[in-house]
Amino acid sequence: MSACNDLTIVIPVKNEREGLKLVLEEILEAGFNTESILVVDGGSTDGTKEVAKSYGAMVVTQRYPGGKAGGVRTGLELARTSYVVILDGDYTYPPVHIWDLCRKLDEGYDMVIGVRRPQPGAMGLIFRLGNKMLTTWFNLIFGTRLRDVLSGMYAIKVEALKEAMWETGGFSVESEVVAHIASTTGRIAEVDIAYRSRVGEKKLKPIHGVKIFTDMIRLSLSYNPVFTMFAVTSLILIPGVALDLYYIYHLLLNDVKYYMKGLLGAVMTVVGLQTLSMAILTLYMKRMEFRLRRAVEKALRSR
Repeated sequence: MSACNDLTIVIPVKNEREGLKLVLEEILEAGFNTESILVVDGGSTDGTKEVAKSYGAMVVTQRYPGGKAGGVRTGLELARTSYVVILDGDYTYPPVHIWDLCRKLDEGYDMVIGVRRPQPGAMGLIFRLGNKMLTTWFNLIFGTRLRDVLSGMYAIKVEALKEAMWETGGFSVESEVVAHIASTTGRIAEVDIAYRSRVGEKKLKPIHGVKIFTDMIRLSLSYNPVFTMFAVTSLILIPGVALDLYYIYHLLLNDVKYYMKGLLGAVMTVVGLQTLSMAILTLYMKRMEFRLRRAVEKALRSR
């Protein structure tokens, strides 16, 4: 049975009346019925709930705090299907791409991310650069090779998030969901999707990128603590190299020997290189773990 036949479309919203109406219309046009739609309301005051009910969607009040993160968690908890698609209610993501996500889920993945391909005017330069930087940072600390970890449209196998810790809030929820899957099963795929200009007031601000960055560090402490410990310790390499250069500069140009600074720089450099090597090694060990797990699962399925 296809994932799309056992699917709940979760739409976390707060004051998205204008965009939600268009989203619900497109979901129905894409061939999904109202019974598969779950709108999680985070305290709307503009008639968003009434719009959702007028289309026959199930509407529930958000159970957990934390903005969008609480809405996503509520939706996953209340879903009675094996799979869930998270979809923003601001019209930015075309619901027709749900079929693309399902086809990838059918290949055995636990999560499929919709990689945004912005239409003209849909995403400003600052947000493009910020998304690229945060995705690169995520790939570095979790050893992944993803292209858009902050996409607001993705499909999930509900069972894969059963033990998620839900430590972050707001717009960091996407990075936490991806971090959990990446650190457990590692079965994540991506498909390209269109990304449009939102309808209604923009809620995501550049300052939110700072919080997402710090939340990723928090997540690395929970899901990949060994790597984080070694990576942070390896930063001692920076002052170590600076002291080494200072020592060499004065030795060659002034024939002055700062023995203590030179010794301290050498020790810090060696320690930094060792811990950096250990950090890189932990990433390769994590990838090896994923490969071994997939091999075992494949062998068990073939029996």
